[in-house]
Amino acid sequence: MARWRNGRGLLLIRLGGSGAEVSVPLEMATSYRARTRGLLGRDSLAGAMLLSPASSVHTFRMRFPIDVAYLDRDLTVLAVHTMHPGRLGLPRLRSRHVLEAEAGAMAGWGLVAGARVGIEAAPA
Repeated sequence: MARWRNGRGLLLIRLGGSGAEVSVPLEMATSYRARTRGLLGRDSLAGAMLLSPASSVHTFRMRFPIDVAYLDRDLTVLAVHTMHPGRLGLPRLRSRHVLEAEAGAMAGWGLVAGARVGIEAAPA
């Protein structure tokens, strides 16, 4: 399993068949404190946030709907869901990481179940 630190990086989404790649700005929340805080208190998110390790999320006290992608240990997308504020997501079997983005963003990036993603951490 990959080990990342809190910080920034890039989410690389490999589009099926064409071999093209989409890169998205990424915030990584890997400590307990950073994962707990997540997107609370924000009005928007530029790019995506990776919560690791994580297998579920909630949207209590959030200000906007989000897309949630559950990733396995190989960074393959298991499922993508849109969650509105005030909801509790059930834990996803085999999920090791969770990606969050503003609602509708993941569809625009072509992120669907079965897609493979890559994570590039910014140099410290």
